[in-house]
Amino acid sequence: MGEEGRTISPQALTLEDEIQLLRTRMEEIFLEEKSFTSDIVIEISSLLDLKINEFMKSQKAK
Repeated sequence: MGEEGRTISPQALTLEDEIQLLRTRMEEIFLEEKSFTSDIVIEISSLLDLKINEFMKSQKAK
């Protein structure tokens, strides 16, 4: 069974998983909305920026 058949709790996701899921979701919504400036695309993009910054900070700490 593929990933789409499973429910993953947010606690089980790594930061990298979250980033990938957000990227995928943003791409899907962009294709639906056909706009980089739609509110939902901007909202996901902003959240993605925060997660990427968090990831970069965690890598520097290592």
